[in-house]
Amino acid sequence: YKDTVIMVFYCQRHCYEKKYSTTVVACKPAKQEIIVNGKKKKIDCYETTFEDTVMFPEGGGQPDDRGSVDGISVLRVLRRGGEAVHYLEKPLEVGAVVTQQIDWKRRHDHMQQHSAQHLITAVADTMYGYATRSWYLGESVSYIELDTEKIPKEEVELLEEAVNQRIRDATPVHIVEYDALDPKLKEIRTRGLPEDIVGPVRVVTIENVDTNMCCGTHVHNLADLQAIKLLYTEKGKSNKTLLYFVAGARVLRVCRKC
Repeated sequence: YKDTVIMVFYCQRHCYEKKYSTTVVACKPAKQEIIVNGKKKKIDCYETTFEDTVMFPEGGGQPDDRGSVDGISVLRVLRRGGEAVHYLEKPLEVGAVVTQQIDWKRRHDHMQQHSAQHLITAVADTMYGYATRSWYLGESVSYIELDTEKIPKEEVELLEEAVNQRIRDATPVHIVEYDALDPKLKEIRTRGLPEDIVGPVRVVTIENVDTNMCCGTHVHNLADLQAIKLLYTEKGKSNKTLLYFVAGARVLRVCRKC
């Protein structure tokens, strides 16, 4: 644990910010694997770090942000210890003050799906005792792996009604930072901290619903989710059930296809 290195970035403290000015700390040639036309391909790029960042690095089940830095495209953003490593198409001069700009549509979508997952997970546990073992944020549909062999259709319908009621109630979402050694963290539900944890730990609370450690970006009020649609279930591994869902703008896209 090194208190000289932070894990909580500007993007996590200011989830709704779209632009941020910062200083280039390091930049060097690198290779990074990205998806090109549906296939993985290693390309030449520039590994770049900044004093801080408005771009979320991949982690906690949430994909990374994309965007640009002074007009240069950002191909990937990954976390390495207390650093957010950005892979850019072109180099930047070390010491230069630059402006980062995120792809807001992508960021907001990820915020909606991630906060929806926290909500569904908490309510499924409260109503039926179904613990969440993992989750996956997909490009169009996401799923939660629940620790149960099956979920009856009527339970899915009641769960959907319950989570949407929380949205209609405009339930606030709060984020608080704790020191990684704070004993209060032992009282908070979590799957465990990563071994390379550095700096503060974020705790996300959906008021009167759930409190959980999380590094992701979230909405500040469940009203921003608009709605959640539980689509279907699928048999998972080891007697688990996968519950597929969409939230926010994705619900509208599903409706348009109907």
